[in-house]
Amino acid sequence: MSFQVFGIPVSRGVAIGRAVLVNSSRVDVAHYFIAEDRIEAEIARAVSARDEVVRELETLKADLPSDAPHELAALLDVHLMLLHDDALTGATKQWIIERHYNAEWALSAQLEVLARQFDEMEDDYLRERKADLEQVVERILGALAREQGRNPVDAASVVQRDFAGEDPLLLVAADIAPADMMQFKRSIFHGFITDIGGKTSHTAIVARSMDIPAVVGTREASRLIRQDDWVIIDGDAGAVIVDPSPIVLEEYRFRQRQSELERAKLARLRHKPALTLDGEHIELHANIEMPADAPAAVEAGATGVGLFRSEFLFMNRDGELPSEEEQFVAYKAAVEAMRGMPVTIRTVDVGADKPLDRMSAHELRHEHVLNPAMGLRAIRWSLAEPSMFRQQLRAIYRASAFGKVRLLIPMVAHLSEIRQILETIKKVQQQLTDAGHAFTKVDLGVMIEIPAAAVMLPLLLRHVDFVSIGTNDLIQYTLAIDRADESVAHLYDPWHPAVLQLLASSIAHARAAGKSVSVCGEMAGDSAFTFLLLAMGLRSFSMHPSQIPSVKQRILRADAGRLSSYLADVLDSDDPQRSAEFAFAAYRTESKLQ
Repeated sequence: MSFQVFGIPVSRGVAIGRAVLVNSSRVDVAHYFIAEDRIEAEIARAVSARDEVVRELETLKADLPSDAPHELAALLDVHLMLLHDDALTGATKQWIIERHYNAEWALSAQLEVLARQFDEMEDDYLRERKADLEQVVERILGALAREQGRNPVDAASVVQRDFAGEDPLLLVAADIAPADMMQFKRSIFHGFITDIGGKTSHTAIVARSMDIPAVVGTREASRLIRQDDWVIIDGDAGAVIVDPSPIVLEEYRFRQRQSELERAKLARLRHKPALTLDGEHIELHANIEMPADAPAAVEAGATGVGLFRSEFLFMNRDGELPSEEEQFVAYKAAVEAMRGMPVTIRTVDVGADKPLDRMSAHELRHEHVLNPAMGLRAIRWSLAEPSMFRQQLRAIYRASAFGKVRLLIPMVAHLSEIRQILETIKKVQQQLTDAGHAFTKVDLGVMIEIPAAAVMLPLLLRHVDFVSIGTNDLIQYTLAIDRADESVAHLYDPWHPAVLQLLASSIAHARAAGKSVSVCGEMAGDSAFTFLLLAMGLRSFSMHPSQIPSVKQRILRADAGRLSSYLADVLDSDDPQRSAEFAFAAYRTESKLQ
């Protein structure tokens, strides 16, 4: 039966495919595809783990005291029966053979299928056996985890599966951690659906960077959608259509083809200079997460990297921090891939929606923090861990010998932080000189993400070379909205007068001081804001490579000087969004008449 689920549209377009549910069990598991020649070995892993649990339960049963309740032995018998049931073990093998899932993923996928079957049973006793099934699966997953610890997975056996000729797959989850999103980033998924999240949650940001449709904040999608259901993601309307009728399916296939044609047209602009009609040159930089993203930025026509989110080098490492050498190699690779164009590296920004995994004693303990977005994150954490901070700075400065590198500090709010940063940089430069490492001048910049930083920007500008406005957090902190919380997502408003006032004043202060200023938040890549940001005087945008063509198209049609004449009316309006729509509609009409 066809039904619809609604959420927040965060990445436009249409995706059609079969649902793949992840992290559906109570135990979080790794999800990756295995190579063809690893199938038998992966099946053997699953069977070995199942057999280990069987032995454990048989030992428990044999060691039961004579006065143990009869129900306890009966419960162990039920668990043993489930372990030998082909509906669990046989079907798990099929997931491995047909989809090339790793054993943990295959097992959790089959748990999802069986759990739904138990939910639909009319008999109360049988329906309650789902808890037994979950306990059995958790035991097997535990055995697999112990085996994985003894025999770490070979990186060569993990592949990005090529599903050419097979049904497209759509990822469905309650939530997707940033580290997991990076695992899936270059995979075969054609779209994302999550129960929680907002327009600027990390899942949304990565989906946009992949240029694939996504809907978040659906609340119930992962519970209502089943493994392998046919699903349509309408990334424009924020709708998810499950088991669509043939007529609906054909309508969306047509829209999908139209969208692909539009993207092909925009792609022709990628190497055209971003010049406004009145001759203003606009820098269009790219936001990247890993060095491997840099070639895509060049291909998209980016004129540099405006934001290298270095924290992703720190994730998926079981709590181990990357060494200086490892970081240096990564930064150097990104710098060289950009072929002489500038690369702005942001120091590690863990916290809030990007915690490190398996946190050790010297790392953030988010489970004890009531509001991590307001806690020890970003530069606060770096200054609290001086040896880690110096290590990262050394790696960044060493990479500067191979191209133009700029250093960006996140979440600055105090002049005392600037002084500590400058002092640390001096120490790092001396350490590198003593060690004989080459480096060149690295411009220092700060992110304007906190209202306090925007208000005191004239003071900050005395100590830095450039500023970059992170609109995602600036909106969050200005409006006191958790941007990852779908329950308040409707209050997250980039058009709020306070947000626009802070943006306009920050850009004006930087330009008046002769310092470069860019916007690297999601507003930069949203073509709905391009005219407004140009009117404010912004001449440097940084966004995901996939967003560059649509923003460039707007820039090529803009007269920046004439647009600025509309700014005062928009900023003075009770309804800035509506005023901007009228003003820029009038601008387009006037442009056609002349």
